[in-house]
Amino acid sequence: MRAHRVAILWRGDHETRRAATPYNNRYSRVFEELIALGIDARPVVYTDDIADEAREQLMAFDGVLVWVNPIHEGQTRDVLDAVLRDVATSGPWVSAHPDLILKMGVKEVLHRTKHLGWGTETYLYRTMTDFLTDFPPRLRSRGPRVLKQNRGNAGQGVWKVELIDGASAEPSLVCVLHALRGSVPERLPLKEFMAQCEPYFASSGCIIDQPFQPRLPEGMIRCYMGVNKVVGFGHQLIKALIPPPADGPHSPAAQSGPRIMHGADGAPFQALRAKMETEWTPQMMATLGIDTASLPIIWDADFLYGQRAASGEDSYVLCEINVSSVFAIPDQAPAAIARLTLERLEKEAGFAAGEARRTRNPTIEGGYSGMSKGWRM
Repeated sequence: MRAHRVAILWRGDHETRRAATPYNNRYSRVFEELIALGIDARPVVYTDDIADEAREQLMAFDGVLVWVNPIHEGQTRDVLDAVLRDVATSGPWVSAHPDLILKMGVKEVLHRTKHLGWGTETYLYRTMTDFLTDFPPRLRSRGPRVLKQNRGNAGQGVWKVELIDGASAEPSLVCVLHALRGSVPERLPLKEFMAQCEPYFASSGCIIDQPFQPRLPEGMIRCYMGVNKVVGFGHQLIKALIPPPADGPHSPAAQSGPRIMHGADGAPFQALRAKMETEWTPQMMATLGIDTASLPIIWDADFLYGQRAASGEDSYVLCEINVSSVFAIPDQAPAAIARLTLERLEKEAGFAAGEARRTRNPTIEGGYSGMSKGWRM
């Protein structure tokens, strides 16, 4: 019986594609753990101009693990996502499937799940008209806001917006700070800033509007999930949306601190772990119409500290779910990724064997309880 074959796909140039091995890239630990379980794991370095070649290459695998950001140096995932949808329809399963990313890996998920325990006062603007009409009065009445474009990474399209002339009935002058590294606060007319946001509505995009979290300087907690179980945590003192010091945005004091990794049993995060595993993830799945077989092999949820309870207990506010490209990861995560990948491969193999038996003997009853072939993640 041949070994299961898995591709790890990331974006790179042609030289990287030619030179790639399982051991000369940032995913080497994942490769090592997959190979240790007897999986034939191979690199597939992707660029849009070899999309057809990549499609043919991927069809030879049983599964594909994808690490590609939604926006990278001006490139989007549009071409790649079309390739992955085609591959998943008639070939290997893909994690994460592009259609799943559009459900849980975009900022709109913050609005769709705002009723969960991780939610906060969240608004969604579908059109520029809605944005122009509804955002100014909210900014005036509710204090500093954070606006987020639907798809992005590394702080692209995420803004803190604060009213300067707070006494004015019609907000006009604001201070804005982009979450992109190296940004500095800008003062400009509100209408001018809002006009700059219009491209965020292109291609059925939207803008999410949330309150600024004052405990941001205490850091962000990244909760790493392997399917529906926590596989680790990362805590980082981030500087995005915090004004830089007098020395400027490129000074050492303006840089984010290191992300301190913890295993799933990290003591400071057990309350968050319990909520993620027993409450919030199942509730998110029910809200978005996602079953366990469709969840990504690896994904993460980023939390900020919310308001403390009277007893001193922390609350947590979801600020993003990352599905497209989750890296760096805790030391324990590569082994979990490999184990979960093997479990998924074995389920897929069992499904394929059952389909073959039913084809030979149509009287056999039963079927796969997951989603159709085109949506198996």
